[in-house]
Amino acid sequence: MKFFTSQLTHIISSTDTQYNLKRLARFVGILTLVIILYSVVFHFIMEYEGQDHSWITGLYWTLTVMSTLGFGDITFTSDLGRIFSVIVLVSGMLSLLILLPFTFIQFFYAPWLEAQAKARAPREVPQDTKDHIIITHYNPVTRALMDKLDQYNYNYVMLVGELAKALEYYDQGYNVVFGDLDDPDTYGRLRVTQAAMVVANGTDMVNSNICNTVRELDEDVTIVSTADSQDSIDLLKLAGADHVIRMGDMMGRALSRRTIGQDSRLHVIGRFDQLVLAEAMAHQTPLVGKTLKESRLREEMGINLVGIWERGAFLKPRPELTIKKESILIMAGSTEQLRTYDEYMAIYRANDHPVIIVGAGRVGRGIAESFDERGLDYRIIDKNPDRIKNDEHFIQGSAEDFSTLENAGIREAPCILITTHDDDMNIYLTIYARKLRPNIQIISRSTLQRNVNTLHRGGADFVLSYATMGANAIFNILERNDIIIVAEGLNVFTVTTPGKLVGKTLVESNIRQQTGCNVLSIRKDGQQIINPDPDEQITGHSELVLVGTSEDEKQFMTHFRE
Repeated sequence: MKFFTSQLTHIISSTDTQYNLKRLARFVGILTLVIILYSVVFHFIMEYEGQDHSWITGLYWTLTVMSTLGFGDITFTSDLGRIFSVIVLVSGMLSLLILLPFTFIQFFYAPWLEAQAKARAPREVPQDTKDHIIITHYNPVTRALMDKLDQYNYNYVMLVGELAKALEYYDQGYNVVFGDLDDPDTYGRLRVTQAAMVVANGTDMVNSNICNTVRELDEDVTIVSTADSQDSIDLLKLAGADHVIRMGDMMGRALSRRTIGQDSRLHVIGRFDQLVLAEAMAHQTPLVGKTLKESRLREEMGINLVGIWERGAFLKPRPELTIKKESILIMAGSTEQLRTYDEYMAIYRANDHPVIIVGAGRVGRGIAESFDERGLDYRIIDKNPDRIKNDEHFIQGSAEDFSTLENAGIREAPCILITTHDDDMNIYLTIYARKLRPNIQIISRSTLQRNVNTLHRGGADFVLSYATMGANAIFNILERNDIIIVAEGLNVFTVTTPGKLVGKTLVESNIRQQTGCNVLSIRKDGQQIINPDPDEQITGHSELVLVGTSEDEKQFMTHFRE
């Protein structure tokens, strides 16, 4: 009862509701006058017919006819009376059965339901909330980011400007606050001055408004904004953003680094100070057919083999694991160690044919720019003539058409990168390309994480999801470190050494046995020890660089974090 009273008070106090109630009262007043008029007319017509009824009976007859109950106990005998009955009946159907319910619902019941919904959707966070992350939009990137924040026990809140959406996400279990994205009072209720970060990931114009609004309230909070256009980067920074991320360009460059089909050289995919991560194809090298133990990569070159990537499956290193012709070796070491590998293997398997890029959107153009910087030849396919530049690298047409692929060089190309924003199309083209060229390297982009495994089953050698990459990029800024995506679900990450490991050697720590993670380097006393020996001691105030699957990473955090 208390809840109902508070809701009723809230409704009545609203300016819009007061206006609507006045309109409802006006309608009821007019309806009352019509009922009284009909009752008076009833009385006179009945006298005309020689019938005598009281004024109360006239009101009774009017209400029964207007409401279509029509008991039939009181009737007219003349045509005039029957015509009047029809008029009362039709007007009653319109006013009592249609207009009055509609008016009541629109002007009273609907606002009451909306007030109930608004009361159910949180409008602020507790006053003592601090070091939290404020996220302004829901999309695949922020959904992956929220999962990662949960994994690392970060507190977050998602700001939603639409009530229906806020309630939907609230019912799904997300920490949601309903409010206007451009209202300073909203960010005050979100305790932005106590927040660790604000993530603005809407359109460029909306993001600029958010950045400006938040920066007016707090000069110190970290603001991360996404940007679709290169021209928006400077504007967003002027509006107050500390970091601006161009997702399409970032994904394009990330995918371009995985293009390793033109030779057997190592291709760098990431760095942690002096530690370099790289990968190379084993095809047509002396390593094919050997086990990891027989390859002697660590003994002869000092290289740590992180694992082997084979058509969507990551194989953790085991001495008896055999290197196949389709294997992609993922290695970690210093620049000198990896250079030694290149000296041995660079002479094998050279392919000068251009790489094929499907899609000339932001991701495809990002790949092309990266290839231009590296001096690699490519052909980029797109159906949209507005995206086609007048040079030798661009081909207008559909990648579903074999003649277009043939024109792009599908018969000899070492690699094809599929970059459209439509996951269904990417899956189709992956299967098609694998059927045409069983040995070609296929790299694909996925918008949603759930389609990654489907693309691997379709024949993709490497898949990077838009959501995972964006979430990791934002999380890196929060943690002030780097997470390298070796493959979808396989990351290289850094952690401050947990107290449980201090004083132990790598052998004694049992990190690999207990969590599945592999230690790539230890940073201590201002130095980085790459591929440390098993007897290396882990000291306090040090930092570990590890590699593992997403599940391995969770296991490490659960097992060793205090």
